[in-house]
Amino acid sequence: MDDQRSDPLYAVSPLDGRYASRTAPLAPYASEAALMRARVRVEVEYLVALADLDATPLVIDDEEREVLRGSYEGFGPEDARLIKRIETEGYGGYDATNHDVKAVEYFVRERLPEGLDAEQWIHFGLTSEDVNNLAHRLLLKPAVSEVLVPALREVRDALADLARENRAIPMLARTHGQPATPTTFGKEMAVYAARLGRALGRIERANEGLAGKLAGASGTYAAHVAAYPEVDWRAFAREFVEGLGLEHLPLATQVNPCDDLARLFDALRGANDVLLDLDRDVWLYVSQGYLGQRAVEGETGSSTMPHKVNPIDFENSEGNLSKANSDLGFLADYVTTSRLQRDLSDSTVKRNVGAALAHCLIGYGKCETGLGKVTPNEAAMREDLEANPEVIGEAVQTVLRREGHTDAYERVKELTRGRRTTLDDFRGLFADLDVDERTREELMALTPAGYTGLADELVDDLNG
Repeated sequence: MDDQRSDPLYAVSPLDGRYASRTAPLAPYASEAALMRARVRVEVEYLVALADLDATPLVIDDEEREVLRGSYEGFGPEDARLIKRIETEGYGGYDATNHDVKAVEYFVRERLPEGLDAEQWIHFGLTSEDVNNLAHRLLLKPAVSEVLVPALREVRDALADLARENRAIPMLARTHGQPATPTTFGKEMAVYAARLGRALGRIERANEGLAGKLAGASGTYAAHVAAYPEVDWRAFAREFVEGLGLEHLPLATQVNPCDDLARLFDALRGANDVLLDLDRDVWLYVSQGYLGQRAVEGETGSSTMPHKVNPIDFENSEGNLSKANSDLGFLADYVTTSRLQRDLSDSTVKRNVGAALAHCLIGYGKCETGLGKVTPNEAAMREDLEANPEVIGEAVQTVLRREGHTDAYERVKELTRGRRTTLDDFRGLFADLDVDERTREELMALTPAGYTGLADELVDDLNG
């Protein structure tokens, strides 16, 4: 059984099994050990902050502070196991706490520098949620900024490269699934790159706005004021929370209302929606033959059809991002509600934040891998354009409107709607039109591949 626990092949979740190598970058932020370490950090820094108050008799010198901070800076597997042991079995003079934050408090006691009498000051005046809400945000903020955002930027850069490299390749557009005004492949990739860039901005703003509370059991600082009424505890809390790199939330119940988390989860969902749209469009382009895929040596596309090179990266990305969005939507809805001043149902729910981020990360990586394999098939795109000459009808009726033909739309509609049309059909129409020779030549020169407007130039609107 012990061997099975450490073997990814026996993991209950694919995040820790099949996809363990892909989700590993999140382990420092989303694991149980990471949460323990963050809690230790909050407890230690709070203890140091209490020592800096003139009102308390607590004194911690520079050497002792270094030792205390070393308890979280050098936090390792043995430390995590000790906290778990204190919680579930008991340790030394402590009975099993059956309380994860209390176990952290006792752990910090065990790590006090020799000779420092500070046991009674650890977790002084705090409620568990003071520690937890700060710890979760100390993990979530770098998980997003150091792991998810860089992964998204790589996808955005891959899209921008595709856009610039293929800016002028003409491609039939499809609206409502039907042939429509031509575009270029590069311009369509630029649209996604721009959308993803805006989504990244929303994520970064939401991440910077993560806010923590430190106000006691009902958000009133009651215990703090009872002990030291002369201290400005609101100013103390603000300085402490901001010192951790978070915004300060002055008004809360026992629990942080988590509106900041909901904003961040919604921003992540927005980015995922962009990529889901991309995954499905690229899948269709592959299906239409517009995009080829470089085969990977030794890779099997089908267990029975040897010829197949499937768009599996985009399918995998779609599946993981859909799962991520389901989780993120649930989390955003759930963590912002709490019965009266506190209920504990959100505690177990918040432990699943890492899983949602992991599905995001897998989705981003798979999408980027897929983009690195696709190659535009310009010949197939041009062939499809030539097979649908009716798409120049928009240009024809617009030029005729310019020349004063009030029935322009109707004439082109009669020629093209619901039937196959050739360029010769259009040229027959042009020959019968009452227009000057310059306009007739302008119409005769129209081709589907040449009717892409400013698509090529629009790629330059990409920033960075």
